[in-house]
Amino acid sequence: MTRAAKACWVPALVWDANGNGNMSSEEQARLQMQQLQQNNIVYFDLDKYDIRSDFAAMLDAHANFLRSNPSYKVTVEGHADERGTPEYNISLGERRANAVKMYLQGKGVSADQISIVSYGKEKPAVLGHDEAAYSKNRRAVLVY
Repeated sequence: MTRAAKACWVPALVWDANGNGNMSSEEQARLQMQQLQQNNIVYFDLDKYDIRSDFAAMLDAHANFLRSNPSYKVTVEGHADERGTPEYNISLGERRANAVKMYLQGKGVSADQISIVSYGKEKPAVLGHDEAAYSKNRRAVLVY
């Protein structure tokens, strides 16, 4: 089992391309979004769609960003590994995406900012027929 990276907000003075320490709020939001995209995957256990505690800090960081930037929207993609029927995996992927959506909404993010889609087993992150591959494919991905 791998550990998820812990996300946290660290105050920092950010310099723009001209060496000025006063980036516009739009530039700051774009930079924050790029940082969040480096840590945007929630992994799930077999046949599960509950959010594990090791992903709470990462999702909290996404929730903070979305609450602070109401014009930004996110799509949560739900995925499953290759085992199971296509219908079951589409449904499971949808439940996983919806679990992330509900978590974000529980942290104050507007439902209008979040859309979900399920790809089931159609877009694997890792090709392979073993538990190592399966565990990387049981996921939800936050896409801005």
